[in-house]
Amino acid sequence: MSKSDRKGLRYRPYAFTEQGVAMLSSVLKSERAIEVNILIMRAFVKLREIISTHIKVEEKLKELENKLKEHDDQIVEIIQVINQLIKPPESSKKKIGFTID
Repeated sequence: MSKSDRKGLRYRPYAFTEQGVAMLSSVLKSERAIEVNILIMRAFVKLREIISTHIKVEEKLKELENKLKEHDDQIVEIIQVINQLIKPPESSKKKIGFTID
């Protein structure tokens, strides 16, 4: 059998999944093991909360970034208009009188 024919893990995992910890609780008998299992489950819940909060913060930052981008574009337009207003108009007056080429 070649390596590509094998399916699944080729090594033992170093950590439990949340489902694995839940399954382990049905096998545990000692009071201490049950307490540790509950603590591990609480840690998973806390991690899920932290990840959820992180995603919300990231979304808010993206919103702010988009608003700043819009404001930057608007500020550039305002500055361009102000520069046009400040610039003295080009004189298109023709000189009066006779000129020789």
